Amino acid sequence: MTQQTYLWNPQPVFSLPVRGSTARLPVKRIFCVGRNYHAHALEMGRPVDKSTSSPFYFTKANSTLVESGETVPYPTGTNNYHFEMELVVAIGASGFRVSEADAAGMIFGYAAGLDMTRRDLQLVAREAGRPWDLGKDFEKSAVCSEIVPIGDLGVLDSGAISLSVNGETKQSSDLSKLIWNIQEIIADLSRFYHLEPGDLIYTGTPEGVGAVKTGDKIVGTIDKVGEVSLTIGAAE
Repeated sequence: MTQQTYLWNPQPVFSLPVRGSTARLPVKRIFCVGRNYHAHALEMGRPVDKSTSSPFYFTKANSTLVESGETVPYPTGTNNYHFEMELVVAIGASGFRVSEADAAGMIFGYAAGLDMTRRDLQLVAREAGRPWDLGKDFEKSAVCSEIVPIGDLGVLDSGAISLSVNGETKQSSDLSKLIWNIQEIIADLSRFYHLEPGDLIYTGTPEGVGAVKTGDKIVGTIDKVGEVSLTIGAAE
């Protein structure tokens, strides 16, 4: 059998540590749920009526992944670089058109994540009816803690979620305030994608999002899941 050669090195495997294991979780895709807390939807000027709306999603390349504790440069092209604290669900089984009742069986575990956002670019795109890629899908914009296996945690339907910048609390809410809960998100997303092990779902952020600058340290926590941190370095 002829060994395959490439013009340049293929993309590396992007992965995250798993609590209690020496094996790492290879990340396949990153899905993000938009406006999934009522108070955040209001602060963004786009209230959500669950009775007449469906969840909506955007994606980030797995190459945007950053492990908790790192320092990242202030990104180019923006003057309004925002944090968004989120519960991350790690998928551990293949599934397509999954029912809400079967959604729990798809979950490998959870993590604490930051959906870092070039807010000015996102809003320009939003108002023009264009894709959000420049505002959302950029280098080092998906920050994630270690993965905590589901174990006895089950499907998380409540738990404090918070974020501080330089020790000052900016976001404080509870997972019970998710508009679409974990089972609903997994079931809905699986209508459009064949979900696979290694897919991550960032489930949405509470109110209180805001800008950070060079030198700031972000720390986010989720009850029973853990902590994610990020330091903002100088622009390149």
